[in-house]
Amino acid sequence: QVQPVESGGGLVQAGGSLRLSCAASGRAFSSSAMAWFRQAPGKEREFVATINNSGRSTFYSDSVKGRFTVSRDNAKNTVYLQMNSLKPEDTAVYYCAARDASGPSSVGAHYDYWGQGTRVTVSA
Repeated sequence: QVQPVESGGGLVQAGGSLRLSCAASGRAFSSSAMAWFRQAPGKEREFVATINNSGRSTFYSDSVKGRFTVSRDNAKNTVYLQMNSLKPEDTAVYYCAARDASGPSSVGAHYDYWGQGTRVTVSA
């Protein structure tokens, strides 16, 4: 079992950067693919990025590709989301998720454990 806890959200101006962290307890972390999702006010939750258990395979949504980078440090049981060139439309609550499988997935229903979320606000 893996329990994610996000941190690093905040208020940033458009064009700025933030790095989100997701610390995940549990011995299964190094066997788990991880992902970031986000939910903007009044919108459905959407996929942002995913990374396999080893960190060698990553995938991104088209809306963040080239601006966001997902990475992980299995020694620290932590996944990161580096967000650069932020836009007001990136404003959302960002959630970290873990699945009981090693392969990455962009489908929320494939994830078994979710964090409480961290809020990111990008001002124009």
